[in-house]
Amino acid sequence: MATLNSSNSLSSTFYLTGIPGYEEFHHWISIPFCFFYLVGIMGNCTILHIVRTDPRLHEPMYYFLAMLSLTDMGMSMPTMISLFRVLWSISREIQFNICVVQMFFIHTFSFTESSVLLAMAFDRYVAICHPLRYAIILTPRLIIKIGLAALLRSAFAMIPLLARLAFFPFCHSHILSHSYCLHQDMIRLACADTKFNVIYGLVLISALWGMDSLGIFVSYMYILHSILRIASREGRLKALNTCASHICAVLILYVPMIGLSIVHRFAKHSSPLIHIFMAHIYLLVPPVLNPIIYSVKTKQIRQGVLHLLFPTKISSTMM
Repeated sequence: MATLNSSNSLSSTFYLTGIPGYEEFHHWISIPFCFFYLVGIMGNCTILHIVRTDPRLHEPMYYFLAMLSLTDMGMSMPTMISLFRVLWSISREIQFNICVVQMFFIHTFSFTESSVLLAMAFDRYVAICHPLRYAIILTPRLIIKIGLAALLRSAFAMIPLLARLAFFPFCHSHILSHSYCLHQDMIRLACADTKFNVIYGLVLISALWGMDSLGIFVSYMYILHSILRIASREGRLKALNTCASHICAVLILYVPMIGLSIVHRFAKHSSPLIHIFMAHIYLLVPPVLNPIIYSVKTKQIRQGVLHLLFPTKISSTMM
């Protein structure tokens, strides 16, 4: 009975992993991670502040951009505390319940970001293919419904997957491969039949990411068809330029996502550093690069950032 109780108590505690083989350099490795998190948080908060305070940006395109910033932070920030607890040698332990909550936020906002990118593709489709009906179709009420639908769809889809983890015994190793919790990482430690979780996870990825990516692809087929019908070269370039930031955001999310999925499915016995590297790229690159790309490529956001940094100089220039 004492052994059983000990096993049950141990099963609620897991151990996170930093950078294997480089433990003595963890404090130094934490410096670039601090920089990336700081850039990501400041960049996305700046986007949110500019969209909220500038009346000129109270348009569907910028509302969707604000949603993208929120999902970027929702996907990356849950990992921040556990990552630095490991790198700063505070503690590698994480309780099962906390691990599940962290997984919920990471995976939910990952799926939500994909849905937001689909909504942004639809926004570009309406703006380019039906410009006269843009304000009529994309009303504030519809934008709120799209945002809520994207979040709720992702959250409810994750509940069956994570709820089953509570019934799995973890009687072997409790060492996770990352400095945060991922579903695909935890189920490999379970001493039970995980077939449902594996199949459901694959179906979920195929259904949600597959539908979103297909919707984005179809939207851009219509957009490209409309752009090619524009007579002037300048007009075509201007229309394409309005899509450039969104295309970059799509690639920034989907390329690391596909790479991480391939590594977990087909390269299970490869170096742990590859898994860790791909996971950090997947969670850190979108929040860091998206604000930079939109600040550089979108004139209104660029002006808002400059006005925030140099209010007196920009105001005198505009006068």
